[in-house]
Amino acid sequence: MIKTILCIDDDPITLMLCKKVITKVSFSEEIIFASNGQEAYELLKKLCLDKDLGNVPNLIFLDLNMPVMNGWEFLDSIESDLKNNLKDTKVIILSSTIDPSDYNKAKQYEMVSHFLSKPITVDMLENLKPIYS
Repeated sequence: MIKTILCIDDDPITLMLCKKVITKVSFSEEIIFASNGQEAYELLKKLCLDKDLGNVPNLIFLDLNMPVMNGWEFLDSIESDLKNNLKDTKVIILSSTIDPSDYNKAKQYEMVSHFLSKPITVDMLENLKPIYS
């Protein structure tokens, strides 16, 4: 079981669904949420600067299309500013996009381990469990 997951999405229904599915599968001990990339970046920065590394998420579910700071901007920010503090953190892009260029762009980020289509499902997490357990 993963210790902490951060779910980043501007849609409250998607965040609620993530919580229900993650809980149902017993995929994580703790789930934290952010409604855009800027909020998530500030949260991660605070966790890293406070040296409270026990709470740094092991896995991030990231939407791409969000206001304030989108998923790509979030990835660029954490790669340039927080990469050393997030060495053990992986990102799964969870998006409704079907654009192949988004998939190819995601491969450029070392932290991104998967690119999955919304919505998150029990089967999806069951398939990821052996990788992240």
